[in-house]
Amino acid sequence: MKKALVCGAGGFIASHLVTRLKREGYWVRGVDLKRPEFSATAADDFRLLDLREPGGCDSAIALEQGRFDEVYQLAADMGGMGFIHSAECEILRNNALINVNMIHAAARAGVPRYFFSSSVCIYRDMEPGEPELTEAEAYPARPDNEYGWEKLYAERVALAFGRKYGFEVRIARFQNCYGPEGTWTGGREKAPAAICRKVAEAMDGGTIDVWGDGRAIRSYTYVDDMVDGIYALTQSSLRGPANIGSPEYVSVAQLVKTVAQVAGKTIGVKYVEGPVGVQSRNFSNERIYSTGWKSRYSLRDGIARTYPWVDQQVHARRAGPGVGAGVSAAAGGGGLTP
Repeated sequence: MKKALVCGAGGFIASHLVTRLKREGYWVRGVDLKRPEFSATAADDFRLLDLREPGGCDSAIALEQGRFDEVYQLAADMGGMGFIHSAECEILRNNALINVNMIHAAARAGVPRYFFSSSVCIYRDMEPGEPELTEAEAYPARPDNEYGWEKLYAERVALAFGRKYGFEVRIARFQNCYGPEGTWTGGREKAPAAICRKVAEAMDGGTIDVWGDGRAIRSYTYVDDMVDGIYALTQSSLRGPANIGSPEYVSVAQLVKTVAQVAGKTIGVKYVEGPVGVQSRNFSNERIYSTGWKSRYSLRDGIARTYPWVDQQVHARRAGPGVGAGVSAAAGGGGLTP
């Protein structure tokens, strides 16, 4: 039986990854500052540890017998655009500490395979309609925010340690990920969850506030597709960073329209000042496609699975504490997890 360590397992993507690895027959240890917010972890062993501390990383990776076959490093201090623009110092400090300490602990423990979750935030701002960027076109580097700069540095740290200590490193650059059991309120939620919440809270015929002018272009990847991509990449022989994302690109206005259609509501939009990030992103997925992976869910399919869950959280919160299993009004991102 293979053994895997999943760092950040109290968070959204990593908690889904734990479940996926269990389906593959792994023994899994999850580590985070907090447990998953909305459902019990599927991990065989879950430890509350601070990976900003070297001792926390050493404890995470220690086994009484043998060693982990794979380490999945998804722990990070992050959130949506509002958080990324308001918490630059925390992001740079916390994430750099986590990533340097964790790769060092993995190298000392002799782990043969290490996965690191990077982000498409490492790329520059793009004009709508520009040709797709390949992974190599991250250089010369011009990330739009400090989160992207730290991720780019952490990629290089992981690759350098892999070269020196002779273990396999796999790096995924995530596009925007969404789905059930993701942060949906509190300031760290990403656009799909935020729009789902606002539409769920609005009356039919009502109006919601949306940052920007609705023209920013994004690709949104459903969480089941993302964890499938993580697993496919980690098991592959593909060295160097690989973009993981859906090839379906939509404007923020189209995202709002899709959510409203799934909700069965007529929704007006008031565009307001707020952090939007880059104008557009358009990336090649050819490297990850070479592993056999392709996204299975369209945006509408994914929202059809996500909106009812967010709607349930909204109604449970209105009903008061203790109503609805696994429901919490907390931000859900404070555990330094993606």
